[in-house]
Amino acid sequence: MSDPDVRFWFDPVCPFAWMTSRWVRLVQSQRDYDVEWRFISLRLLNAHVDYDAHFPPEYEAGHTAGLRMLRLCAQARDDHGPDAVARLYPALSTRVFDVAPDAYDPTDLDGLVAAALEEAGLPAGLAVHLDDTDRDAQLQAETDEALALTGKDVGTPILHVAPPEGAAFFGPVISRMPSEEEAGELWDHVVGLARFPGFAELKRSLREKPQLRSFGVEPGDVGGQEDWHAGSRRQKR
Repeated sequence: MSDPDVRFWFDPVCPFAWMTSRWVRLVQSQRDYDVEWRFISLRLLNAHVDYDAHFPPEYEAGHTAGLRMLRLCAQARDDHGPDAVARLYPALSTRVFDVAPDAYDPTDLDGLVAAALEEAGLPAGLAVHLDDTDRDAQLQAETDEALALTGKDVGTPILHVAPPEGAAFFGPVISRMPSEEEAGELWDHVVGLARFPGFAELKRSLREKPQLRSFGVEPGDVGGQEDWHAGSRRQKR
């Protein structure tokens, strides 16, 4: 089996991974790229962290929900192939982020998962794997695989372009979708920068809220610049 054009590691509850994935899908449609969707769990990434001491109160439930959904995705991939993940990821995350604020409850995934499986054309019975902890070793291995490419002080998403020899990097973190005209140009700039062997990091901390309905920002609105969840893009997201 040949390597894909891009490998993309995601956690379905990470808004930054979700926004970047939508941009990557736009580039994929324009350039006929083959994208492989792989798993990185923020809950496993932060297994050593005291959530009460280091995170806002809602983070532990959110990250745990992401781990549960990744167990489902892993079983779907084993049973139905990688294309099942390509369908299931957006079906899940749309119901996390393209909803009104507070409409998504990370402690109650039953209705969300049932609707996502139906949309993705997958059996409803896969939902039993939300709590299949036997999957966690596999998810940990894929999380470790991603971090081996970038270093450990990162979060989601992680991209690997033209694997196995090509550039791998965390991000990019974007708060809004580029236009169809901008998508390819942004891609070329990001990949070109990442391919320079001496490049390590480009960063700014002022940013706008992600243009996602769940954050109270409708797509097309311009959110105010603010130090929004500083540090949350890394493993503390």
